[in-house]
Amino acid sequence: MKATVSDIARNCGLSTATVDRVLNNRPGASAANRQRVMEAAKQLGYLPVADQVTLPSRPANLEFFLPIGSNAFMQDLARHIEDYASRLPLVASCRIHNLAGISPNALQSAVENLSLKANGVGVIAIDHPRTRNILRDIVEAGIRLVTLVSDIPAAPRSAYVGIDNRVAGRTAALLMGRFLGGREGHLAMVVGSRSYRGHEEREMGFRSVLGEEFPNLTVTSAVEINDEPDASYAETMKALHNEPELLGIYCVGAGRSGVAKAIREARPNRKPVFICHDLTKETRGYLVDDLADVVIDQNARLIAEQSVIRLLGSIASSAPYLTRKFIEPRLIFRENVPVQ
Repeated sequence: MKATVSDIARNCGLSTATVDRVLNNRPGASAANRQRVMEAAKQLGYLPVADQVTLPSRPANLEFFLPIGSNAFMQDLARHIEDYASRLPLVASCRIHNLAGISPNALQSAVENLSLKANGVGVIAIDHPRTRNILRDIVEAGIRLVTLVSDIPAAPRSAYVGIDNRVAGRTAALLMGRFLGGREGHLAMVVGSRSYRGHEEREMGFRSVLGEEFPNLTVTSAVEINDEPDASYAETMKALHNEPELLGIYCVGAGRSGVAKAIREARPNRKPVFICHDLTKETRGYLVDDLADVVIDQNARLIAEQSVIRLLGSIASSAPYLTRKFIEPRLIFRENVPVQ
């Protein structure tokens, strides 16, 4: 038989009114009493569990702030979040805010539309002092926060959901070096935006492994294109023109379509090794058409599901932080492209 509020009250030695306040995330209970109630609820099996994360006893209202724009990965992520949340009884509502850019101003404008009923917020944002202040205000209002895809460690978030981006960049460099098999020459790097901590970490990891294991390869062009395909196209065409024997191109963030278009149109005598991130409809095509050699995928579906679960878990938990757990990236080649 399922435990009741009275059972929890007896177990922790508090009133049923205090237990009710804690379980429904209402004010009026001290931090110590919240800890006692949640511990008793866990011991008695009152709270549901998913993927070893304790979930809240009442349906929660979730909101996500994502710079979707024309980014195919962001579009997939938003779609997966909405789909997964709609199938969970413990999600009362799930709202996606499409940010008008990556600046702190865009986030601030969107946050002004945050519902008063919101219990948890997921966000993809740049690591900036103003961003951290916005997120701090959200948490101080009693709302739980998780960061997605690109972390903001100094913000008071309960969890980060995504891959280890530095490891992803190191993996890209290892693949590049192995593909080129000891050849000596130049590489180009197309960086989405270094304002994203995740992009900065990928570039750092990539350069680190080149220096450690492949000193024969030199990055001679590293351009920040702010995830604009037209900018990545122009910069890749310039790199291919300036370096006819360019050995490889690493696309750190979005802008993949511009790189692929440039390679297709320039038709170099020897196609440079092209490594990019995120499995989308377009990158599937690049693999099949031999434009891209490998896609390092961070798995939009899994990030979406885990962001919802971790938000629910943070709402149920009295602890400020959940256990850190990275999502493992997938290496997708032409021969193992998964069914969509």
